[in-house]
Amino acid sequence: MERHEFGAAVRQLREKTTPATVGLPVGRRRVQGLRREELGELAGMSADYVRRLEQGRSHPSVGVVNAIARALRIGRAEYERLCALAGYAAADGQVPTDIGPGAMRLLERFTDTPMFVSDAAMNLVAVNSAFMALGHWDLTGDPWEWNIAWRTFCDPFSGFKQSAADATDHEAVLVARLKGALLRYPADASLAALVDEMRSRSQLFDTLWRTPRPVAAYESSAAFIHPDGGAVTLVGSLLAIPGDDLAALMLTAAPGSADAARLAEIVGDAGEPTIIKVGQPGPG
Repeated sequence: MERHEFGAAVRQLREKTTPATVGLPVGRRRVQGLRREELGELAGMSADYVRRLEQGRSHPSVGVVNAIARALRIGRAEYERLCALAGYAAADGQVPTDIGPGAMRLLERFTDTPMFVSDAAMNLVAVNSAFMALGHWDLTGDPWEWNIAWRTFCDPFSGFKQSAADATDHEAVLVARLKGALLRYPADASLAALVDEMRSRSQLFDTLWRTPRPVAAYESSAAFIHPDGGAVTLVGSLLAIPGDDLAALMLTAAPGSADAARLAEIVGDAGEPTIIKVGQPGPG
């Protein structure tokens, strides 16, 4: 580890953390964020030790990293970044599946846009009713039936069609995200089992796992075949929700197009907008 990188990260987090966020009185202040003394008190260490950490003159232990993360009340992604800079794996090594307020706000504000939220292992954790109205996500009873990577490589949807170019982009993103997740969560047995099973079941996935394609784009288009026989072509755009290590996929049609009109009809027929928590991370 370059010690100054960890120290710089701690200082940036300290300076952007408001006192109210960590339960301290605001009062009149001449410095931005928290003082070193305040972080030290919250984390159970001296202000001088905080200074030495920030200046790269001391290497933190696992306990120190965890104490700083707790004191600053940082999100999962920032915590993992601190761990990586310090040369440690995250404490529990499990893929987080809790849907935070940021993800919920997205689902609540775009009720007419098909959308799902997935965790780092590509398990869907929540969808809106507009997404389910597309009618393509059939449930098979498989342990990974709510995992988008599994459904793409091992159990494809009959009502989801992509061109070769779009499928290439889509597959590259899924493999890259799973590889990143496995590096960040090495102790997650369910994630490891998913990857092993996919490599066994899908020759294409195994090939891409061994020789990944570069990610050219984080969006691709697909035709969704509705159960009534009609089709609507939508573009899926992936949005990161870093604080909770989640991602949202939004499906949109070209404005003013026949697909946009068809999508509005499908969503309108779905009735009152709702948010549905779904999925299950792994077998069992």
